[in-house]
This record gives sequence, structure tokens and C-alpha cells, in this order.
Amino acid sequence: MKNIAIIPARSGSKGLKNKNIKLLNGKPLMWYSIQAAIKSDCFDEVMVSTDSAGYAEIAKECGANVPFLRSAKESTDTASSWDVVREVLANYQDEGKVFDNVMLLQPTSPLRTDKDIVGAFNLMQEKKASTIIGVCETDHSPLWCNILPEDGSLNGFIRPEAKSASGRQGLPTYYRINGAIYLTKAVSDIGKDLYNNHCFAYIMPRNRSIDIDTELDFKIAEALLK
Repeated sequence: MKNIAIIPARSGSKGLKNKNIKLLNGKPLMWYSIQAAIKSDCFDEVMVSTDSAGYAEIAKECGANVPFLRSAKESTDTASSWDVVREVLANYQDEGKVFDNVMLLQPTSPLRTDKDIVGAFNLMQEKKASTIIGVCETDHSPLWCNILPEDGSLNGFIRPEAKSASGRQGLPTYYRINGAIYLTKAVSDIGKDLYNNHCFAYIMPRNRSIDIDTELDFKIAEALLK
């Protein structure tokens, strides 16, 4: 089985400028995902997909391969990560390289470890799964959340399920997609209809599930790494 790790690192981040190469404890953000992939020893290829020649040089210094730059079409705000993955696989296929499994590793999840990557592959084998996706427990139960009317009234805000529970311990455990791990078969329509009965959750702790989108997220990740 041939495996590829794809780390998407577009240069046009708007929320946090240049976040994919922003230094986190002295290392470019993408370094953490690249090194976790390399250290896991699970991949035949660890590559960064970027639209920037400058980012490509940084990615190579971090240990990744960048055999080609991302097309303009897949470098827009509307292009999804799976559009990027499909382009990457097509480019490799043109070079005669075909892979069985793909792991999409967002560089914005720097606390994901090599052990998480290995664990996801082990779970795929154990479950005979087509897809493994990283999740973590939610910070707060969504049963305590609701929409607000225009006047801000809290009448009926607390859901019946939350009312009947005996404190927080009586509520069911909810999980969220944490964005750290997406492992799936390298099929032609990769990324479409992922969430089926062959898709399983790889459960990660919240402290390794930070998804960096803001300066505050960055500071939290720095604190956790230290």
C-alpha cells in the first residue's frame, strides 16, 4: 500500500496573515505537520501543496517535497481542500505515481502528533474502514446552545434534554470534527460522500485538537507547546 500525506498551505490567508509560515515557538506553522508526517514513517510521500514559490522553499527546508505549485484555479477562497487533493493526485498520476491512501494534514493543527497519524492508520486497518476522521469532545454540550430571537428573549432557550439531565454529568458526550486528521482511500471522487458507514472517528484529546484560525488560537497553541 502506498500512502501520501498532503499538507495544504495556500499563501492567501485572510484571517491571520501568512499563518501557514508564521513562526510558532520558532518554527513555521507548517513544520509541525510535516515533521509529524515524516516521524510517523507511514508515508511514501510527504508533500506540501502551495501556490507560493516562497512557501515551497520553506516547505522543502522543513523536510517536505513540493514537486509542483498549486494551480490558480485551486488557489482561490472557494477551492476546497478536497479540490486541492484531487489536483495533487492527478499531477502525481501524470508522473506515473499512484497512491492507495491519502492523509490530508491541515497545517493549522500543529499539536497533532506522529502517534495520532499511526493511530489513525491502525484504526483504518482494524475497522476495515474507507475513511478515518479526527474528532474531539466538544468544550460545551450543544444542548446548552440555541438561536436567539430578535428581541433577545431566553424563553425556551434551554432544550428539554438539558433540563431533564442531572447536571453536566447527565448529558450525553458530543464530539466535533477537529480538522487534524483526514485519512481516506485515494479514489477518483476523493472527498465526496466521506461520512458513510465505512467512515470512523479517531478520537483525540482537546489539547491536541487546536485548529489555528486567529491570533488567540496561535497563543493557545504556543502555550500548550511550551
